[in-house]
Amino acid sequence: MLQSFQDILYLVRKPKDDKKQLKLLILLHGYGSNEEDLFSFSDEFPDHFLVMSLRGTLPTVMGGFSWYDIHFENQEKFTNTEQAKNSLKQIAAFVNGISEEYSFDTNDVWLCGFSQGAILSYALAIQHPNLFKHVMCLSGYPETSIIGEIDATDRKELSFYVSHGTEDAVIPIDWARNAKKLLSELNCTFEYKEYFSGHGINPENYRDLMLWIMQHDI
Repeated sequence: MLQSFQDILYLVRKPKDDKKQLKLLILLHGYGSNEEDLFSFSDEFPDHFLVMSLRGTLPTVMGGFSWYDIHFENQEKFTNTEQAKNSLKQIAAFVNGISEEYSFDTNDVWLCGFSQGAILSYALAIQHPNLFKHVMCLSGYPETSIIGEIDATDRKELSFYVSHGTEDAVIPIDWARNAKKLLSELNCTFEYKEYFSGHGINPENYRDLMLWIMQHDI
């Protein structure tokens, strides 16, 4: 059932195991999708995870929702940066505020985004390295106009899983590969993987993602 907090609608899968320290996992869907997309994986995440799948705050003309508008006809102003930055503020405020409603390890918050959600996940983690620890960016890329100026904060504790399809016709693979240089420069730990697939998560990618989660859930 949809819930609401700070003007953001979300689905929640409460932990199945409360014997371990609870961990929050935030899911961010892509353009034109909704909170049910990545939430379909929720039962596969560790039992002590508190999983919250957020709905984008903007409706799209094709149905579904987004975190910011994309101007497909204008490559020079492709991304509505102002809307994207506003969404970043809303999501960060949501994570900070939800800690007053639920009990979880605030030093080990997880973030997973697909496509537009992955673009925001890069920016959120890089802007708030003390808020997030483990980040999964699926079929996205680091958009510098959204990330903005990067300060000198130590980000070596940030850990990323990055995956992309070599045949992706929505977000070119070259855009995704820019993440390797950026994350290296920021001293982040990351695992970067490419798959022979389009704009989606194929079975091999899914298996590697779940393995990465198991390996980093310590």
